[in-house]
Amino acid sequence: MFLEKFTRPPRSSPVGSYKMEVVSHPEECDWEKYLPIEIRYIFNKSPESKEKIRTILSQGKAIGVRTVLRTPENILKAIHIISVYSQNNYIITWLPKLLKNKHYPIFQEEDRQCAQAHQGDLDQAVETIIRDRLRFKRLVLIDEENIGITAKEQQLMTELSEIIYPLAVDYSVFRVIADNARERTKIAQTIIKALLFVGPIAHVLEKYVRGLGKLFAASADDLLGESAELMALRGSGFKWRELVKRSRVLVPVFALATWGAFSVEGLLQAGQLIWGGTVFGLSAVALSLTTAIQSFFMYRKNIKKLVVSGKVKTNQNRELNKLAFLQDFTNPARLGLIIGACLAPIMGIIGSLLHVMHNGWALATIGSTESIVAGLVVIFSGRMNEWRFHRKLQKLITNKSY
Repeated sequence: MFLEKFTRPPRSSPVGSYKMEVVSHPEECDWEKYLPIEIRYIFNKSPESKEKIRTILSQGKAIGVRTVLRTPENILKAIHIISVYSQNNYIITWLPKLLKNKHYPIFQEEDRQCAQAHQGDLDQAVETIIRDRLRFKRLVLIDEENIGITAKEQQLMTELSEIIYPLAVDYSVFRVIADNARERTKIAQTIIKALLFVGPIAHVLEKYVRGLGKLFAASADDLLGESAELMALRGSGFKWRELVKRSRVLVPVFALATWGAFSVEGLLQAGQLIWGGTVFGLSAVALSLTTAIQSFFMYRKNIKKLVVSGKVKTNQNRELNKLAFLQDFTNPARLGLIIGACLAPIMGIIGSLLHVMHNGWALATIGSTESIVAGLVVIFSGRMNEWRFHRKLQKLITNKSY
């Protein structure tokens, strides 16, 4: 609980944050290009609603579209309880179905007892998600003239809310999964900040002992990356006991990475630039790559447990591998780290061929490739996901398949 407190991003409000788009003039109905996408969706699906909305706007009322921008803490906590105490740290196998179709996850009595032992209630957690799942996108009738809202107007708002129901459900799925994945990105941001220290220190060390400078640039980043990996897995619900078991593999891997970092100088002096760059890049991400492989098998082991308990219906290896991979790398920080780890050897080769391996800043950049990439993925993943979702809504409005 102590670590969880500091690994969760700060929130300005415990009930989440939201934005409100308001349509208050009848003439706005003719400017569809500038209307909220939800109102345009209503006009597309129910053309007769356009005149009804125009009428209500001319009577001193306004219609607002309230959109939650950040999932409330109580929902994220409910998801965490269900995921950790009954679904073996999985989200994607049950949450979309619950939000879209109210398809309840399967609980066993031992799951309920485990949750209760940790002050959690699985049934209450499900009810919390179900109760609030449609609050992410709502139509609000605003009485601008303070003349009162009639029963007929209330009925109209109910009808309009039913029209945008598919949008509301799709948005709740998108918002909740995105925010749940973003829960663990604070560590990645800390790693990027640490690069400000890795660069100059490696540069100073490199002036005196070249091999030691390379060792620091590679090993320091790898240890920071491994810390991020551990905290990401811990935030997903894995116990420290499970994570400590991996040390039997990580310790010799780190020793091998250290030896590799010391070997780079000899390879460069021997003219083996490609090998030198490859070894340096791999030594910088050895722990992260090992962790990525181990975490995949941890998730695969857990998905098999869900199959045995009847909580997941498929037992095809290909499908199980797909679910394990998707769950592991749903988090943008985890995805960024694995992409960066794969790019590190390539960056090492480029650095060697450009003869910049004796520059501390170059060492820090190459050795920290995975952290830099992870940071970029974290920064831009939210915008990309928003863009993809709004593009999906545009296709819904134009009746295109997606």
